[in-house]
Amino acid sequence: MKTKEEIVRNWLPRYTGEKLENFGKYILLTNFTKYVELFAESNKVEITGINKPMPCATANGITIINFGIGSANAATIMDLLSAVKPKAVLFLGKCGGLKKKNEVGDLILPIAAVRGEGTSDDYMHKSVPALPAFNLQKAVSTSIRDFKRDYWTGTVYTTNRRVWEFDEYFKDHLRKTRSMAIDMETATIFIVGFQNEIPSGALLLVSDQPMISSGIKTEKSDGEVTEKYIEDHLNIGINALKMLKNSGLTVKHLYFDYNEDMDGI
Repeated sequence: MKTKEEIVRNWLPRYTGEKLENFGKYILLTNFTKYVELFAESNKVEITGINKPMPCATANGITIINFGIGSANAATIMDLLSAVKPKAVLFLGKCGGLKKKNEVGDLILPIAAVRGEGTSDDYMHKSVPALPAFNLQKAVSTSIRDFKRDYWTGTVYTTNRRVWEFDEYFKDHLRKTRSMAIDMETATIFIVGFQNEIPSGALLLVSDQPMISSGIKTEKSDGEVTEKYIEDHLNIGINALKMLKNSGLTVKHLYFDYNEDMDGI
């Protein structure tokens, strides 16, 4: 294998256990097995690749993939997905709320992400902002309102550092960024998606309030979040992709359209 295309076409089935021709053109990404299980159960389909690094399930043109946790895994799946050229990729992730107004169970629709994770630096210069595809986020916004929910919007800080809640210096840095939430994947997904010309977006669920000691996630509190909130989180994402799929609207970045237009000059 000498080209990127050859590598990703070989590796996507190797990581997921799914044949290339079976992937939907609309992709949901998650870090958690429960999301894939709920999707498979509600659509009466089997989960593929249970013993693989990134199990998935497909129904009605939508594929959901559990790619694991962290920016390195996020970059890997966004590279591998270039093998099937999806029309939209939506990340359904959990995040820590950084503002006092953020409550557990709230939804955050990011308008941008701070590239604090470092992984995305291997793809684009540090000065390139991590932005989602506008039309994809617009569809998610509509879907949220269809479910009679509300949401916060703002910037998400993406970090590679998993254990930082004790570090007051780092927490002070987070305050200075004015970020709404913190996670480990969003900026990477936006940047690697942008480089691979894959329209990408995110809808984040506030699972904890890590800026205060009483708000740090525990096994018990995470279980409560899973029980109370993830079904809605998943269904909002599915509904958003169905709207795009059924309407036939493109969600490509303007940058991609610009390149296509320039080809014809």
